[in-house]
Amino acid sequence: KNVRKDLQWLADNGWQPFLRQHLRYGGKLLGICGGYQMLGNTVADPQGVEDSAGVSQGLGLLDIETVLQPQKQLEQVSGELFSGEPVEGYEIHCGVTTGAGLQRHFVALSDGANDGAISADGQIAGTYLHGLFDTPVALAALLKWGGLSHPDSIDQKALREQALNRLADTVEEHLNLSALFRLPETAW
Repeated sequence: KNVRKDLQWLADNGWQPFLRQHLRYGGKLLGICGGYQMLGNTVADPQGVEDSAGVSQGLGLLDIETVLQPQKQLEQVSGELFSGEPVEGYEIHCGVTTGAGLQRHFVALSDGANDGAISADGQIAGTYLHGLFDTPVALAALLKWGGLSHPDSIDQKALREQALNRLADTVEEHLNLSALFRLPETAW
């Protein structure tokens, strides 16, 4: 992840006019983590955390600014979406975001803090919360916010567990685990 380089890639490849056109026609835009930071006015990296030190202009779609810092924040969180549905996930980022846009938070966290921002017209939102699509009720709410009138509920956790069990079964079936475990540790 390199937010400032990703912003430059968007500019170099002409994405800004398409994003603005999408919004003009009533579309929604959600940025997660670095994508959230990009939605703001600026992304500053004074210490060169991700690359060379400097400041990049953001997309200017939310009234926020982000300063990247070397300390990575990592935390399991839960709370409620702006629309009231419960959500849980984790934050993992090395930026501190400030600005007037934070007055309209995207998630009210259970610890009393807020996360992210949503524009006054409700079209643009950003959050540091990874995994927000994993809670079925939150996923349905976000799909509805995105324009689906009757979204299907998908249990991402159950699908992930099913996929991991299938992978474990395949490994067990095709790999001689007892022979592997007999190998000396230096062979690993």
